[in-house]
Amino acid sequence: MKTPESRLDAAFVETQRQKLLRLRASLAAAVRAAESDAADVKSERADGALEFEDDAQVLDALERDGDLYVRSVERLEHIDRALKKIEEGTYGLSDISGQPIPRERLQSVPEALWTLSEEAARETHR
Repeated sequence: MKTPESRLDAAFVETQRQKLLRLRASLAAAVRAAESDAADVKSERADGALEFEDDAQVLDALERDGDLYVRSVERLEHIDRALKKIEEGTYGLSDISGQPIPRERLQSVPEALWTLSEEAARETHR
């Protein structure tokens, strides 16, 4: 079975590839920084006793940072998949249905792997 190919023009796909590479570098740096910050917090906590209020603040910050970290890692995975789709010639086609993802969606979310309705359905079933 032949893989369907995207009908996007080469210039647009190259522009998107460059966006994805820049976005990937930025997110990867943020993930590394979050990992380093978490290690610093663990080290500080191991070095001495903290007050209850300090613990609550640290736990709250870690929880928020953890959520951001998970979203960043998921987004990195989507970026890697989008870059792979560019290599395969299927960038701009949904991984679920093979239907074209609108160009406007790709411009605003270059790592989009599904149509907007497919993504909404996925979010509903999470």
